[in-house]
Amino acid sequence: MESQCLLQTKGIYKFFGPTRALVDVDLTVNRGEIRGLIGENGSGKSTLSSIVAGAQSADKGDMFINGKPYLPKGMVDAQKHGISMVVQEMGTISGITVASNIFLGNLKPFTKFGFLNIRKMNEAAKKVLTEIGVPEIDPDMKIDRLDFENRKIVEIARAMYSDPNVLIIDETTTALAQKGRTLLYALIEKMHKANKAVLFISHDLEELMSVCNTITVLRDGVFIDTLSKEQMTIDKLRKLMVGRELKGSYYREDFDGSSSDEVVLDIQHITTGINVDNFSMQLHKGEILGLGGLSDCGMHEIGRTLFGIDKPITGCVKLAGKDLVVSSPSVAIENKMGYVSKDRDKEALILSASIKENIVLPSLNMLEKASFITRRSESAMTNKQVQFMQIKCHSSDQSCTELSGGNKQKVVFAKWLSNESEIFILDCPTRGIDVGVKANMYALMYELKKQGKAIVMISEELSELIGMSDRMLILKDGKVKKEFMRSENLTEHDIINYMI
Repeated sequence: MESQCLLQTKGIYKFFGPTRALVDVDLTVNRGEIRGLIGENGSGKSTLSSIVAGAQSADKGDMFINGKPYLPKGMVDAQKHGISMVVQEMGTISGITVASNIFLGNLKPFTKFGFLNIRKMNEAAKKVLTEIGVPEIDPDMKIDRLDFENRKIVEIARAMYSDPNVLIIDETTTALAQKGRTLLYALIEKMHKANKAVLFISHDLEELMSVCNTITVLRDGVFIDTLSKEQMTIDKLRKLMVGRELKGSYYREDFDGSSSDEVVLDIQHITTGINVDNFSMQLHKGEILGLGGLSDCGMHEIGRTLFGIDKPITGCVKLAGKDLVVSSPSVAIENKMGYVSKDRDKEALILSASIKENIVLPSLNMLEKASFITRRSESAMTNKQVQFMQIKCHSSDQSCTELSGGNKQKVVFAKWLSNESEIFILDCPTRGIDVGVKANMYALMYELKKQGKAIVMISEELSELIGMSDRMLILKDGKVKKEFMRSENLTEHDIINYMI
């Protein structure tokens, strides 16, 4: 009979300079187990999973698979040992095909006498794509032609082609709409029935409780507890995560929903090449305007168009009172607009740059004096935001690649706060961040509203839209299907019929 213990870590330590990411972490994952892994941003959950997946090595400690010592030399080696991982950040390589991305680092089976058999590779890619439920994705197409969700699905195909015994899912569901989530949940159930294991990382506590049969909590790099299905409650998990009671709603508690009559942004009949058809709206000073709908409803494209990233085929985005068209991001930034992209690592941050470099980038003209920008002024601006946003780092010169998802998101917000932005376009602003940071973000958004700032909040979470919006536009097929005003009696059921 096979041993129940499939994966085990003992005494795992990991440090990044003076920052302790993991301290003496023991973890045992049994066959058939869907193990949730949670903790606040910076708790060490992604670090632990990346060590198990071979993406980085531990400073100290041991790992075992089926009771045998396990020390992967990299992610490809980890796959050969039966462990695959779908990472939180974008994990595909631009400029190459879907099939090349699936077999990245594993081209040997398709290579003979130094030549790559592309036909054979495409056939193998088609097989795995069909097996996971997406036969419509062409393995020979360039990966750049796929949207964000389908690129994540290609990463799932890469993880599954080797038929792993342990599948690690790091915050992947936050990047997926219903199609992708349904696909992933089916694969998780398949792993469970095959007596394999899944290590599932998510900030969505309800999702974790629904999907997982055990949940392990980390805090500040230290193992806190593991709960069985019967022991799980939202309040207990929150308390274990943050080390204190954290009950109730994170959202604003007022139901006033009022804002100024002053229009700050006027969107007139915009049509884009993708998903947006003759869309108009007005944004008012001191308003949180929510945009919601299914993933292909056009809301994300509207956000990009409002900031000038994408150019509309017809119509325009005007800054009211200035009679100025937002024709590019530079025009938007010059006129105190800020944009938080759904794709944080690709569009909202320069990952290879430091915290300081990212924060000051939109504000260089504010720092310039007599054609010079001093390091002192850059540090002063950055340190103010690091303190205000409570960004966990050992120095503002620390690279953003070393930050957790929540701390990266704080840096994104900080750069627009430094620029004294008056209009904020927020696309999924709480994607991939923990409950504590979410609460801080919601409090910040409400404070910005009270200061008279205007916010467009694009979200795939109805509870977030209901909880934070003064006014809400529900989109379907690029058009507004229904407008809702803030109300204590508004429910998800009231809204969802207009989305589908």
